[in-house]
Amino acid sequence: MSTTPHDPAEADGPHSLAALRRRHGPHHRWWVLVTVMIGTMAALMAATTINVAVPAISRQFTLGQHDAQWLATSFMGAMTISMLATPWLLQRLGYRRCYALMLVLLGSGGLVGGLAPNLTLLLAMRMAEGLAAGVLQTIPGVVIMHAFARHEQGRAMGVFGFGTVLAPAIGPSAGGLLVDLFGWRAVFFFVLPFCLLAALMTRRYLPHSAPGGAPVDAGAPPPDGLSLLMLAVLLAALLNGLAMLQGPHPGWGGAQLALAALLGWAFVRRQLRVSAPLMQMALYRQPVFRRAALVAVVYGAGLFGSTYLLPVFMLVALGLPASQVGTVLLPAGIALALTIPLAGRLADRAPLHRTLTIGLLVMTASFLVMVGVGRGTAIVWLTLWTVLGRIGLGCVIPSLSLSAMRSLDLSLAAAGTGTMNFLRQLGGAVGVNGVGIVLEWRLQAHAALGAAGTVRAFHEVLVLMALLTGAAALAAWQMKPPPPRPSSPA
Repeated sequence: MSTTPHDPAEADGPHSLAALRRRHGPHHRWWVLVTVMIGTMAALMAATTINVAVPAISRQFTLGQHDAQWLATSFMGAMTISMLATPWLLQRLGYRRCYALMLVLLGSGGLVGGLAPNLTLLLAMRMAEGLAAGVLQTIPGVVIMHAFARHEQGRAMGVFGFGTVLAPAIGPSAGGLLVDLFGWRAVFFFVLPFCLLAALMTRRYLPHSAPGGAPVDAGAPPPDGLSLLMLAVLLAALLNGLAMLQGPHPGWGGAQLALAALLGWAFVRRQLRVSAPLMQMALYRQPVFRRAALVAVVYGAGLFGSTYLLPVFMLVALGLPASQVGTVLLPAGIALALTIPLAGRLADRAPLHRTLTIGLLVMTASFLVMVGVGRGTAIVWLTLWTVLGRIGLGCVIPSLSLSAMRSLDLSLAAAGTGTMNFLRQLGGAVGVNGVGIVLEWRLQAHAALGAAGTVRAFHEVLVLMALLTGAAALAAWQMKPPPPRPSSPA
């Protein structure tokens, strides 16, 4: 395999890793982290702000509920696939070119999507944004594992997590304001300033090199094309099948889920045979990574499922007005933003499996105490239990990524980061749809009880969420930390 850079001068040029470190001093790695954090915030803005614009877009293009769902599904599916392609892109292009290209793709998706005259072009731009978002969200984990010493990685993950939590916190609010003032197209343009700022910082701080300071490999073989196609069809069948289970044709939904399961089996078999697999199955030879993968799927289901469930619970079951729901959720968002940096620092000092387990148990406890919440519960208790869950979530975010990555050789760091993000997103997609299916089932089962039946249905789903996160905590407890390993350059 060739290890020749695009331009041999890049190895010692003004944008080589060594030159950038000389120019910006010992804090260069932190500027790199801030750069990739802003790019990730742009990706998260693109993912979250669209939700408040769906009703307006549906009116514009006369969309039904199923068609409107593809605005989110197309983004999520494309993002999940590109996460696994990130290692090859970094090896082929290097940090600088890869990140700049993804920012251009994300910004173009926002610009053209905001001008789109029809649904077809709009969905194509959502897919373009999703492809860019998957890579932009994966690279920071690679940077942290390569650029920071072991005793700094938790702190770096905490700083990065704090920034990325702000995006989904302010994205929907800003998006709603933009829709009210300028219409739904302004939501797509909102991502452009973030892309521009991240692009300017990329030009200043990111090196040409691939992870580990290695030269860019212009001859790196691309991932297996058939694997990409299989994964794309698998995700489409899975997401569409889950959505159809709630519609008038559940049989077709079941058939698509069966197809997704068959493709999943065939996908894994192919990764073991091809020379350039999309997913590195060697990752699963590490027991800690295997358990972390299980935790990532369950945690993703719990995270995204609860993010959908809790506001609906407050609106539908408790009958709270939307403004009051926002008031309840705001302290939880602040608690999450404050917890992540503290948990990151703790991850540098305490065994990661303990921090991870504690976080998951706190999340489990928050679901269980929420079962005691009814229409007569004081708002202060509802707010407190919501804050409790976000504190647990803040403990999980830094610990899960670091515990998985530290079990791997640094040569697999990029593949491991992409795979963990992929598994978390996959769990999230299943979690959101699964919560919707179970909730609808329980609401129908308790329909005769009226408002009390509605509350009971939500309580039963909350117990299910507690069981999921409790099972993840059991797996996390077995993730013993690997022995220390010397760090390498970015």
